[in-house]
Amino acid sequence: MDYLKIPSPAFVLEEKLLRKNLELIHKVQKDAGIEIILAFKGFAMWSAFPLVRKYLSGATASSLFEARLCFEEMKTLAHTYSPVYFENEFEELMKYSSHIVFNSLNQFEKFYNKTKKANHRISCGLRVNPEYSDVGTDLYNPSSPGSRLGVGSEEIPKKLPEGIEGIHFHVLCESDSYSLEKVLQNLEAKYEKYLHQVKWVNMGGGHLMTRKGYNHQHLIKLLKDFKKKYNVKVILEPGSAVAWETGVLVSTVKDIVNHNGVKTAILDVSFTAHMPDTLEMPYRPKIIGANNPNEKSKHLYRLGGVSCLAGDFMEAYDFGKELKVGEKVIFLDMIHYTMVKTTMFNGVNHPYIAIWKENNHLQIIRKFNYEDFKGRLS
Repeated sequence: MDYLKIPSPAFVLEEKLLRKNLELIHKVQKDAGIEIILAFKGFAMWSAFPLVRKYLSGATASSLFEARLCFEEMKTLAHTYSPVYFENEFEELMKYSSHIVFNSLNQFEKFYNKTKKANHRISCGLRVNPEYSDVGTDLYNPSSPGSRLGVGSEEIPKKLPEGIEGIHFHVLCESDSYSLEKVLQNLEAKYEKYLHQVKWVNMGGGHLMTRKGYNHQHLIKLLKDFKKKYNVKVILEPGSAVAWETGVLVSTVKDIVNHNGVKTAILDVSFTAHMPDTLEMPYRPKIIGANNPNEKSKHLYRLGGVSCLAGDFMEAYDFGKELKVGEKVIFLDMIHYTMVKTTMFNGVNHPYIAIWKENNHLQIIRKFNYEDFKGRLS
């Protein structure tokens, strides 16, 4: 990408990198004989869906709006799961869904009869809690003690209620195939009798198969063995893996302030509005030309966001040179999760959304304005 040609601030997806990820995911899907679908909660940049559709046939939704987006832009019915469904939305939700997963037996009993009256066949499933995960951050761990997500092994009757055709679980986050192997061992220990009662098993997301070093052959064998043992269709729904390392957030230094010896480069982006996951996770995004400080660092700059929130900043990076007003700061790997969580907090405008096409042409997909800000309020 030629960053000089990109307006600031802007989220920019690099098309050839997205295609590379999709090709790899498609190969895993084909070799394992399973279905891999896109999780909108990780990547919902629908302007890229025409490319995604060439490699993945479906998507998972967790709300009415996501299900409708799947129907309209992925051109297919959604695999839908939500912690709870709303009576005033359920009829419309069914129009956009091929599968509906319930978070509790109460929800299943409340809505199942409605699904039998839909205009097309809907396959219903139940989310379970394998009660194991190696995800270290509680915010991203659905198996943490007291989790509200999924039915525990002590809560299910010996035979699944009539109408439940599938089991769903999701307990991974940017994990490898060995983490999945441990989850499956726990799943089988607690739910094996139910695995023989269903037609499909959805293993959720968190399978970061596009990260360097991921053991694809181990994953493929794991999935093939599971599929054969229980004679079920297997579904994965990664979000991060699809858009992993496929794009950037371009920003510009607008001012540099020095308070008590701490230099802060104030940017035209906001961590709390445009990169909230860097604060909630928390993690430090990688930046082109910048490193973490060490004892020899001479050019340290804390990075400040444009909002008035006191904590809207990242601690110092070593840029190896003096920063100047007008220089661009490029945040790496900003297309998955980061984009879907953005807000217009404090009236801060949203960055452009753009695609750097495979022919090295920049396509501006969307510019935002005051009406976008005002339209979200009342």
